[in-house]
Amino acid sequence: MNIDTTAVHGGYHPGNGEPRQVPIYQSTTWRYESSEEMAKLFDLAAAGYFYTRLANPTNDTVAAKIAEMEGGSAAMLTSSGQAANFFAIFNLASAGDHVVAASTIYGGTYNLFAVTMKRMGIEFTFVEPDCSDEELEAAFRPNTKCVFGETVANPALVVLDIERFANAAHAHGVPLIMDNTFPTPVNCRPIEFGCDIVTHSTTKYMDGHGVSVGGAIVDSGNFDWMAHAEKFPGLTEPDDSYHGVTYAKDFGQGAAYITKATAQLMRDFGSIQSPQNAFYVSLGLESLHLRMARHVENATALAKYLEGHEKVAWVRYPGLESDPYYELAQKYMPNGTCGVISFGVVGGRAKTEEFMGHLKLAQIATHVADARTCCLHPASTTHRQMTDDELAAAGISPDLVRLSCGIESAEDIIADVEQALAAI
Repeated sequence: MNIDTTAVHGGYHPGNGEPRQVPIYQSTTWRYESSEEMAKLFDLAAAGYFYTRLANPTNDTVAAKIAEMEGGSAAMLTSSGQAANFFAIFNLASAGDHVVAASTIYGGTYNLFAVTMKRMGIEFTFVEPDCSDEELEAAFRPNTKCVFGETVANPALVVLDIERFANAAHAHGVPLIMDNTFPTPVNCRPIEFGCDIVTHSTTKYMDGHGVSVGGAIVDSGNFDWMAHAEKFPGLTEPDDSYHGVTYAKDFGQGAAYITKATAQLMRDFGSIQSPQNAFYVSLGLESLHLRMARHVENATALAKYLEGHEKVAWVRYPGLESDPYYELAQKYMPNGTCGVISFGVVGGRAKTEEFMGHLKLAQIATHVADARTCCLHPASTTHRQMTDDELAAAGISPDLVRLSCGIESAEDIIADVEQALAAI
């Protein structure tokens, strides 16, 4: 089906007399007639549900829709986008291993990698997305387990060359993991360009209304774990905690990765998305294709307005022909990128903060990518733990405003920005 139709119907196909909308299984546990039946579930010898900390049918239905939209073979929901990115990498790497990541990733993800996971013994090498082939090649080590990047970086709005990074990863026998939160599968499908695993903060456009925190991981099913068995023993060797199950052999190339992430990581960390939140995401997905078109339309109009304003120092939006990532955006996202714009106000950080104080329609909020227009000063908030050098490497200047265009009237959004600029 066309992705517009998949957004509405994907993942759930009710039978005769069954609920038309995805049911909410608001239950922690499931009842069985015998211990033998439940034992098979605990051994992964049978399919089914017994405890929502591991899996829930509402979640699985929504995950199946997201997998279908991304063109993947399997997916799982997590409690947040942070949990999704953590699980995606920790499912492959452990103490003593190494990961290559783009330097322009979201500040919270950078801190997860550079600080928290470093304490767990996993080392990260951060490379600029526009680095030379030689610099990218030099970042790999014998113990590298994956490459990580964002399709459109938050908030630098750098568009990663997916094919280039996928080719580099595959040349070293490791998968490419891409966070596709900003474009969503409506505007970009990284798997079609060689990406192996896709993550999302479903909190953003997928929910679209700021009511449900969550994340998702999608496996393409394309990476051959057995061909690189020595690099991924967790997938290719018996798991003693499940009586010798070997995920890549017992569940196949298309299901091994997600099964392992569920059976091991969700079991032990318990970062499950609640069924109620999954239901909200399901509702959001049904209108995603409509909302993304409006987000892009509004952001393009505002970016063009800002580009010619005397009080605006610079504008970054991949939908502008003047943007350095316009050509890459046209290649990977010909229908548009997202509704987020980054720009700086003449006069630096002080004038930027003054400008934001005059906004009326646009709300200052930590959130981004939902129906309401909102803005943030990342250097003071989401990226405040980073040093000046780290901020520069992430493409974030002290005057950067991240403005997320909602689905209101573009005329009203522009008028709000106009009056705020006039007031400084």
